[in-house]
Amino acid sequence: MIGEDCAVGAQASDRSNERALPWGADSEHGRLVDILVGPPDHFCWLPTSAISRTTLDSGRIFEPAAAHAQHAELIAAYQTAGVAVHRLEPDPALPYQVFARDSSVATPWGPLVTQLAQPWRRGEYAPVIGFYRQAGVPVWRMIDTGSLEGGDVMIIEPGCLLIGAGQERTTIAAAEQLAEWFREADWEVRVEPIPPRYVHIDVLVAILAAKLAAVCSEAVSSSLLAWLRGKGFELIELAAADAAVLGVNAVSLGADRVISAAGATTLNAALAARGIEVLAPNLEQFTLGGGGAHCLGQALRREFVGAAR
Repeated sequence: MIGEDCAVGAQASDRSNERALPWGADSEHGRLVDILVGPPDHFCWLPTSAISRTTLDSGRIFEPAAAHAQHAELIAAYQTAGVAVHRLEPDPALPYQVFARDSSVATPWGPLVTQLAQPWRRGEYAPVIGFYRQAGVPVWRMIDTGSLEGGDVMIIEPGCLLIGAGQERTTIAAAEQLAEWFREADWEVRVEPIPPRYVHIDVLVAILAAKLAAVCSEAVSSSLLAWLRGKGFELIELAAADAAVLGVNAVSLGADRVISAAGATTLNAALAARGIEVLAPNLEQFTLGGGGAHCLGQALRREFVGAAR
């Protein structure tokens, strides 16, 4: 069953007003209202990326009980922040559906259903379409040219989209399909090639507040850094070693609040120094498997920060 865990107390009293907000988002930093997560019921480590392969090669043993406890800690952080949590139907054939960011994307016009690249993830389209149907949320578009995964799609700010393309997960053809749809709405779109070992652009870039981004400056192109700075972004520059342990991968909650991970110590310290509240659950069982806080949830609804759609 697709479930929802709403905030309680005074926060719950605001939900009736939030229901009037459109499903979707026009940024990565508008106040987060609803999040979609995948259950950890069937999660295990698979050789899906350089990150998870390094973990498997190290001899580390996956701990299911710890994964469940850590996922519950993440959910509790969202609920503390007043975010309504929605859950996908668990499917034993889909161990990596816990990384719910990848199977769909929130756009200003509703959800985009993606096309995942790897065989053990390809079926994730089914429960996510089922979720949107049951929730009564019309799907905006579906990728059908190559593969594109949600971790490679980032709305930098209203009117501006960044798409990562490492070719192993998100292909240039699929990135350009999505780019054309946004360009038809007069958006600026940048398709950014990334090193495949980093999996998705959200391993290298995070939008944490208006005009504030964390960036792995050792792994992205100098032109991307210049592009972001040209748009007025302050950049928290992090090393490749941070990106390799998902230390850039974080979620803006809006209102100068961020969900990161306990292991992202460099980022968390940089955010705290800027007066940003950091909620940092322990997510080690997931970061060792290749995904961090941003990977573990898909924003369903954020307050729009630009002009109404």
